[in-house]
Amino acid sequence: MLLFAIDFVGAINNRPYICVRPLFFRKSGQTNNMITHIKKFATIIFAIGIIAFCVNMFLGPHAIAAGGITGLAIILENWFTFDRSITVLAANALILALALVLLGREVFLNTAVGAVFLPIFLRFIPKEMLITDPMLSMVAGSVLFGVAVSILYANRASSGGTAVPPLIFKKYFNLNTSIGLFLSDGAVVLLSLFVFSVDSFFYAIFSILITSLTMSYIESGTNKKKMVYIISEHNETITADILTKIGRGVTLVPVIGAYEREPRQMLMVTLDGKNYQELLAIVGRHDREAFMITDTVTDVHGKGFTYESGSV
Repeated sequence: MLLFAIDFVGAINNRPYICVRPLFFRKSGQTNNMITHIKKFATIIFAIGIIAFCVNMFLGPHAIAAGGITGLAIILENWFTFDRSITVLAANALILALALVLLGREVFLNTAVGAVFLPIFLRFIPKEMLITDPMLSMVAGSVLFGVAVSILYANRASSGGTAVPPLIFKKYFNLNTSIGLFLSDGAVVLLSLFVFSVDSFFYAIFSILITSLTMSYIESGTNKKKMVYIISEHNETITADILTKIGRGVTLVPVIGAYEREPRQMLMVTLDGKNYQELLAIVGRHDREAFMITDTVTDVHGKGFTYESGSV
């Protein structure tokens, strides 16, 4: 896109003299790229806001220190009356410095936005007990917390805190990141046992489990499919019914049985869970002795799944 500036210079023979000069040339691709970055930044800020909302209104009011820097901030706030936003700010500043020195510029930049905005949100979001029941508050807060962290991970960002130390352990000590995260979060939860009640300690453990399950569910896909392998003497009729009645493609895979050493054709079908019982009925109608293996898959891409058949 070429942008111009129009300047009024003067008049010649009582007629205005206007100068039109080009400012710069902006390609549409650059504009689209800028819009993408703005959307990504807004999404990260939104996720950070959810995390702060969960800490201030679901977990913090019930003294549930579910790991991480926010959990440590809740402990120190109740122990020494330090404001949790100040604790998070100081801890994230230290973690950002370590990330820049030990992990490099890319990890630093991916962590910086969350590390800066999380204490700001913690400072200005009210510390109110939204749900009086501690169990219900823990479950609701942990689910929302897991959703927010999944959004951050999908955008290659984090809220700082204990997300960085596992990366350092991995790089310099070859320690698995999941183990590093377990150790850092576990230390915070264990510390809560000496500050809060035993109930709060177990609430914190369950909160971590629920958050992890929520993240796993989101990251592995909410729209699971069935992949079915079929070995039958009636491949042609079974295939015809799958194509016409279910509307899914069938792949023929050449296989050889180890016992009889006879080459056969195995059918491979990927379909929605809602069509699985219909597939069983089709196979059972044509061959009750058919051999079938069914697996649940969490990520399917391609025609008929990530875009509709005939759309490209």
